[in-house]
Amino acid sequence: MDDITWEEPFCGEGASCFRLGTDPTGNAYIAIAGEEDAPLTDSREALRRMILDIKAGKADHLL
Repeated sequence: MDDITWEEPFCGEGASCFRLGTDPTGNAYIAIAGEEDAPLTDSREALRRMILDIKAGKADHLL
């Protein structure tokens, strides 16, 4: 997993920080900051779809 490019952490107030990453082969990763050695892995397309759905309000009920 040395070839993952991690973004800066996204942190909520008083909450865990999450990091998003990608690799050169088209995979996407989500991990808790500091636990990047155990990420959730899927395709970049799946990550893109999740971000678009969140932006469209499909996860607002979780707030």
